[in-house]
Order: sequence, then structure tokens, then C-alpha cells
Amino acid sequence: MAKSTEKVHDSETASQLARTPLYDLSLELKARMVPFSGWEMAVQYGGISSEHQSVRSRVGMFDISHMGKFGLRGKKLREKCQILVPSDLNRLQPGQAQYTVLLNAKGCILDDIIFYYQEADATTSEERAVIIVNAATRIRDKAWIAAHLELSGVSFTDISQDKVLIALQGPEAVSYLQPFVENNLTPIKAFGHLETNLLGQPSFIARTGYTGEDGFEIMTDPETGKELWQKLLEAGVLPCGLGARDTLRLEAAMALYGQDIDGDITPLEAGLNWVVHLDTKGYFIGRKVLEQQKANGVSKRLVGLEMEGRHIARHGYPVIYEGETVGEITSGTLSPTLNRAIALAYVPAKLAKIGQELAIEIRGKNYPAKVVKKPFYRSPNRPS
Repeated sequence: MAKSTEKVHDSETASQLARTPLYDLSLELKARMVPFSGWEMAVQYGGISSEHQSVRSRVGMFDISHMGKFGLRGKKLREKCQILVPSDLNRLQPGQAQYTVLLNAKGCILDDIIFYYQEADATTSEERAVIIVNAATRIRDKAWIAAHLELSGVSFTDISQDKVLIALQGPEAVSYLQPFVENNLTPIKAFGHLETNLLGQPSFIARTGYTGEDGFEIMTDPETGKELWQKLLEAGVLPCGLGARDTLRLEAAMALYGQDIDGDITPLEAGLNWVVHLDTKGYFIGRKVLEQQKANGVSKRLVGLEMEGRHIARHGYPVIYEGETVGEITSGTLSPTLNRAIALAYVPAKLAKIGQELAIEIRGKNYPAKVVKKPFYRSPNRPS
């Protein structure tokens, strides 16, 4: 699902921060809480490295209830939502989902989202969908979507406060979740989803995530969410925080809104060409800009970088080529899985070639790096 990064200001105190329904359960587990996108969230429980490795090798769970959650319904819903995104939503069948982006008139990214297309209402025959958005952009996204669908006859509801969202991620996710779910989870494909009974209560389960591993994101009512969290704990699932979520997503080269993508970056510059379907759909906001970029090429691209040695490139560090600053690091870390320093950065398109040698300025000194293929790590466990 989509993912938010914008941090609250230092002046914001814990009393001003929102808390998820699972907040008290995290406190009981001695989680280290930090301000994040207006919420007080767990950055780690036992340690970022152990949480990261648990997701890669076995399973881990995350409280991501801070994410924005919208419900939509209406006649010809997909067709009416086409204006919002560059992806062709008419390709979706019920039970399928599309990772995509909301665009402004400049063709730049207002947010990255997932559009889950559901079975039609059996009584009214209305099409239905769920959209998951970033926490930091929920209010803006809500206003943007509502404004563009206002006269379309689409019913648009913010269900963010009514539901919890738990991400169960890792190669053993199916076996840990299955005992609590009525339907068989194994046949669900990547980006597939269904409505089913979880612990006897109606819930929404999607085979999606933000770790690069197999896994599920579970949306349900707060009480059922608390019960599921406790049962997964009792079964031996390790709780994981934002720290591990960040290192996992970076190994998988998944963009973080507010760092790797934002309102000044187009999807073509960000390497999200696969969500832009110019050939099969009509007008959408920002289409003209993307048509021009596709025809003429982009001036910069988001690339993966690997550092030589163990120097870590962090957000904001300059990218150097032939003594000149040519770009900036957007995200960087020491990969727990690969044991190498990795990063994402925007560089001129002419330098966005695999094997291109560059340098990163760290505390006044330049350290060598090279452009590598993304993702940095590809899990063998991901479903097709």
C-alpha cells in the first residue's frame, strides 16, 4: 500500500499527535515511539535489524493504521475515476488492484496510492473500490478526489478513523494468517484482495505490502484488529516498526512519498513508467505533460546507487560527477540483507546508466558510488 514519510514539526508534542487503536498494545511491548506524519508511531520494538531480518526470513507485522482509507461506490466507478490517475483502471477486474499515482496539472505526483477494485454491490449493482493513501497527504487527497468526483455521482467516504490496518509480511505470512480467515488465502495473487470473515468479523484482506516480500494488508474494525494483533503475537509473529519498514522498502527500491517522489516529480522521472498507460486510456489530469516527456525524454531519472565501502549516503547528500554536483540522495541506508550501502537519487538522464560511476559527498569528502539495477534486492518468495 501507499506510504507516508512527512514528519511532524519539532514543536509538535506527543499530546498533539494522533494515536492508532493499536497504540496501547505497542506500548505494552516497550516500543520506541516517535512522531511521524502527525501520528505517534512505533519506530522499533526489539531492534530494526532483527525486525528486518524476521520479515525477510520468516514473518513480521506492522501497525499501519495511520494510513488514509477511502471507500468509493457508484455507477461506472472505474470510468469516472480515470481522470485522477495515469493508470487504466478499466483493466481491473473485481478482486484486483493497481498501484498508481494522483497527478497535478504539471503531471507531478500528489501522492502514490493503491486502488482496490471490489465486487459490485449485489443490491444496487454499484461498482465499489477502496483507495489507500499516505497519512501525511490524507486530508489533501480527500479534498482533491472529492473535488474531481463531486458531480460524477460517485459516493466517497473517508473510513480512516473506522478501520485499523495491519501489514503481515514475510515468506510465512500465509501460514500465520490463514487460521484466522474463513477463505483460503493461497490462491490470491499479488495485488489480489477479498472481503472475508476474519475472526468471525467482516474484513478486507489484500496481498500487498511495502517490504518487497510476500504478505497481506488487513483492514478491519479496531476490536478485531486488536484481537488479531494479540493472536499473531501469541503465534510468534514479531512486531516491527517504521525503521524496519523503511530499510525493507528501500532494499526493494519502493519510493517513499515526500522523499523519493513528490509534487515536483513526474512518474516518468521516478521510473514509474509501468503505471502510465497513455496508449489505452483517454484524458487524465497531467496527461499532456507526460505525453511530452514520453516523446522528448526526461531530463532526470531516479536511480539506484551502491556505495563502495561502508559509507552511507543519506537523504540530501550531494551526488557528484566530474567535480560538479549533479543530483541529490533521496533515500539511503546500510542494507541489512545485502550488507552494502544503498541509496536512491535523481541524476541527469545521461548519467542514469547501469555501471555509471559517480561520487557522493559525505561531510565534505567524496566517496565513490555506481549506478546499479533496481530493486537492490528481489525476494524469491513474492507471489506472481
